[in-house]
Amino acid sequence: MLTDPIAVAAAAPTPALNFYVTKSDGFGSQRRHDGVDRYDLIINHGSGKSGDRHYMQIRYTVDAVSPYTGLTSKQTATASLSFTVPQFGFTTAAMVALVKALTDTLADAEVTTTKLLNFQS
Repeated sequence: MLTDPIAVAAAAPTPALNFYVTKSDGFGSQRRHDGVDRYDLIINHGSGKSGDRHYMQIRYTVDAVSPYTGLTSKQTATASLSFTVPQFGFTTAAMVALVKALTDTLADAEVTTTKLLNFQS
């Protein structure tokens, strides 16, 4: 089990976040940061015939005004990371390197989240 809370240092443009457990079982947890900004963190694990699957999702919920109706409603954006470890052939170190390669690629100036949000591939 990860620590409770998970404290994430501020890194512009994201504020410091403290994710407290709201639900937990043997396969994962749900956590919430209840600051001015509402963030939720979901972590799940599972095993199958093809290997172990690990999933992490962050959700950000805001009250937003619809440009169509003028009414305020909750809107949620999500970002997730999923990886599957085959039953054999990959060490923990190899998987750490693979996930790091993905996050490094996303952070690279030639890729960036902004470019992906603008439908560049």
